[in-house]
Amino acid sequence: MAILDNELTYLPGVGPKRAELLKNELGLTTWNDLLYYFPYRYIDRSKFYNINELNKDLPYIQIKGKFTHLETSNISRNKKKLTGYFTDATGVIEIVWFNAANWIISSISRDKEYVLFGKPTLFGNRLNIVHPDIEEFTKWQKQLVSNLYPQYSTTEKLKTGYINSKVIQKLCDTLLKQVKGQIPETLPPWFRQKYNLKGLEETLFELHFPTDTQSLAKAQYRIKFEELFYIQLNLMQLKLNRKQNTPGFIFDRKKDKILKDCFFKNIKFKLTNAQTRVLREIRKDVASGKQMNRLLQGDVGSGKTLVALLAMLMAVDNGYQACIMAPTEILAQQHLKSISNFLKDLDVNVALLTGSVKKKDRVKIHEDLESGALNIIIGTHALLEDTVKFHNLGMVVIDEQHRFGVEQRARLWAKNVKPPHIIVMTATPIPRTLAMTLYGDLDISVIDELPPGRSKVITRHFRDRDILRVFGFIKKQIDQGRQIYVVFPLISESENMDYKDLEDGLEGYSRAFPPPKYQISVVHGRMKPADKEFSMKMFVDKVTQIMIATTVIEVGVDVPNATVMIIQSAERFGLSQLHQLRGRVGRGTAQSYCLLMTADELSENAYDRISTMVNSTDGFEIAETDLRLRGPGNLEGTQQSGFTLDLKMANLSQDGQLVQYVKDIAEEILTNDPQLNRNENAIFKIIIKQMNKGFEDFGSIS
Repeated sequence: MAILDNELTYLPGVGPKRAELLKNELGLTTWNDLLYYFPYRYIDRSKFYNINELNKDLPYIQIKGKFTHLETSNISRNKKKLTGYFTDATGVIEIVWFNAANWIISSISRDKEYVLFGKPTLFGNRLNIVHPDIEEFTKWQKQLVSNLYPQYSTTEKLKTGYINSKVIQKLCDTLLKQVKGQIPETLPPWFRQKYNLKGLEETLFELHFPTDTQSLAKAQYRIKFEELFYIQLNLMQLKLNRKQNTPGFIFDRKKDKILKDCFFKNIKFKLTNAQTRVLREIRKDVASGKQMNRLLQGDVGSGKTLVALLAMLMAVDNGYQACIMAPTEILAQQHLKSISNFLKDLDVNVALLTGSVKKKDRVKIHEDLESGALNIIIGTHALLEDTVKFHNLGMVVIDEQHRFGVEQRARLWAKNVKPPHIIVMTATPIPRTLAMTLYGDLDISVIDELPPGRSKVITRHFRDRDILRVFGFIKKQIDQGRQIYVVFPLISESENMDYKDLEDGLEGYSRAFPPPKYQISVVHGRMKPADKEFSMKMFVDKVTQIMIATTVIEVGVDVPNATVMIIQSAERFGLSQLHQLRGRVGRGTAQSYCLLMTADELSENAYDRISTMVNSTDGFEIAETDLRLRGPGNLEGTQQSGFTLDLKMANLSQDGQLVQYVKDIAEEILTNDPQLNRNENAIFKIIIKQMNKGFEDFGSIS
């Protein structure tokens, strides 16, 4: 077994208890995991601030001085606050702790000099530092290896178990000494030389114990380069293999009949240029003899469903079946409604298969699918059941693809001996660098244009103190015959989060909008599916004017008469989710509104998100901002792409140019050696095999 596969229990200084904590809190189980657990920042320990230089806008800083005295005060019956008064030659600052007061009191001496590291904040009109790192100055001097001091992320549980940043640093030091000379290189020598990359062992040492800023930057670049390069090499090889080895059904455009009838008889409007362009891309794929695997991105309301239908009709005209799978029953029903409307009076058999379809009807659907009598099936996860067999499935459309795991999607593909053409759709706009990194094995089509005549949704920001004004606006809209969505982030009150909750909100809205004049629907994730469907139906049928809900209505509710979306505690949501929720309105001809309700006081990050929503309706612009503010790991859909986007160093919001650079390098390597069989590329082949472990069966599906 390779030394880096050793469990952390066997690293000196860890032991079973610490190993369990590191596993549960940080997901670290092996020596290799710890080796790649990089500091999230480095402190320049050569610089000290004077206390009189401090202000709330400074980042994390370092000060040196002594404590004059400590005071404890009660915050609540069970909670104490400890305040220390820390001084240097220039002034005094308050140091505040909310935990471990007794331990801190016993460990601090007034005659000793200390080094403190933390973030200055303003409370009232007084500057303080809350929970700083603290160390005796004499010990600090002895430990200093270089001026750049690593800081590792920890958790409250780790700190309670006496594992802080300093302990992790010490463990990394022990680990690097243990594995010196035994870290296998992951890039070939010719490659490192050509692209001026450090060796891996030197890189890892520099990341944990940097010599200087220049050496650190080179080490960070090596890891970023490697991470992004292998992702691109892997995805591009998957795509190359699929295109070379996976034949696809050929759909001949000369057989178009139903498609033309649908186009000329039932589509009463002109397609946008973007829709036409995407249809051309699909047409080219399905005529190539290779299996199509295409990601179709389009903002809310851009007309993806119509494009998907026309693609499915290409299959039907050529004697094949098609299916569309949606994540919720209500979205599947809406697809049925809109698709049936487009296929009115045409010779196409369409059916709906969901969990609530009666057994007798389900048996008939199964028979018609297997015999080929059914041309198009629209359904939910029910399509994945083993009893669902197709006669000749030629086209699969997966809507809101991030809501299905890769294994679920693969089960649809496996229903044919020869794989069908695949279109996966998402209404969550994906930034270009993220799309290249997550979906590089797919061909990507983008509908970046809304149909003419759709008015932009007006977005406004209101504080909680403005709620009576908002109620007045709602009443005016209802008086005009319109309907309202109100979305809450939580169902019940939470001890941990100070956000508005649905139960409390329902009480407030019920008082402001009493029956019989006003009727309210309620929809949330704890309701039984039948109750949820009934409540949604009441709103769709205009029996209720207000729908109070959680984000279960984010996808799949299409009510053209609903003109107002109110999002409570909007600061709680990410930008992509806010944009999705806003997309529930603006579906009719009337002017629509999105009101973002937030707390009276907002953090800078939250204010940035709210301002972005107010000032932009462009989903792709919003997605780029979301990537910059939150990073790729938190974006919707990144965990369902077929592999985990576990970037230790690369940042897709900042490293877009590097993504393109390594993509070009990967393309050049695969052009000359598609299967990576040459000796100089042997390491690449080994690493790619390790990356795909567990996903071998899913290489042919999005």
